[in-house]
Amino acid sequence: MSHTTGDKAKSKLLGRIRRIRGQAEAVERALEAEIGCADVLMLVASMRGAINGLTAELMEDHIRYHVADPDHDPDADRARGAAELIEVVRTYLK
Repeated sequence: MSHTTGDKAKSKLLGRIRRIRGQAEAVERALEAEIGCADVLMLVASMRGAINGLTAELMEDHIRYHVADPDHDPDADRARGAAELIEVVRTYLK
């Protein structure tokens, strides 16, 4: 993903991955400690939310860099379509 090579974008994505890794380790510890299933499910739900957030960010970046950037596309219809697609992705992955 060449567009993530910028320090800010790359560090933001790596930060998300590190948080997800920490959440996965928390699930592992919870399973080893045999805590209640409701608590494990809450931890897994948190991981799922974090992964969905990462997925939405990656998809938005892909749309902006490889399909159309709604902020810079001179074709108004294409820009509007890209903006709508980004919004749908964000909503769907909430």
